[in-house]
Amino acid sequence: MFDALKIKNECVEWIRDFFKNNGPDCNAVVGISGGKDSSVAAALCVEALGKDRVIGVLMPKGEQADIDCSLKLVNHLGIKYFTVNIGETVEALKSALPKDIEITSQTVTNIPPRVRMTVLYAISQSNNGRVVNTCNLSEDWVGYSTRYGDSVGDFSPLSNLTVAEVKEIGHILNLPQDLVEKVPIDGLCGKTDEENLGFTYAVLDKYIRTGICEDPEIKELIDRKHKANLFKLQLMPTFKPEI
Repeated sequence: MFDALKIKNECVEWIRDFFKNNGPDCNAVVGISGGKDSSVAAALCVEALGKDRVIGVLMPKGEQADIDCSLKLVNHLGIKYFTVNIGETVEALKSALPKDIEITSQTVTNIPPRVRMTVLYAISQSNNGRVVNTCNLSEDWVGYSTRYGDSVGDFSPLSNLTVAEVKEIGHILNLPQDLVEKVPIDGLCGKTDEENLGFTYAVLDKYIRTGICEDPEIKELIDRKHKANLFKLQLMPTFKPEI
């Protein structure tokens, strides 16, 4: 049985220990999407460090339909925040790419999260910060993140917690219900996470924690995605010469 209160308290202490050892006077800098992961990560940091040491960064790409969710979160937590619209930067980068190569749709899809991570680190380095990674275990398990985009950060409070577990902690933290239960949308191509993945997080979470998946086709799909994306979770391979 998952004890959300116990895990929440342990995570808060873990964050405090991280900052004690990696910047006692530093701030937590977190990209705010208005979904459960950034909401829970930011709230955990507020409890661990106090709201004055947590900085939110809103990064719409042009017009963002659900920007009100991001604003609702930072106002709920009472944290300082910056808004950086990445729309023009993304378009400029796309237009600067060589015209004699075919730019794939996957390339275009992954440019915004990489630009957002650049923004986060720019703000972090100018505000004595440490960047919060907001990925959860379910997403990481099947590689549902952008390498050198949302997959990175300086510390990761949620990467060993499934979607269901993150939600439970969100409720323990008394976050707004609509933010915790918000249907996750990738923010890249307009589809929900589950539409992109081909299975629900409930099925994935059960498989991760119990090894049980009743549908053999979905099990095979999850296993294939997991294997294909393990490199995202590993350190970059390095050549070690015998000298």
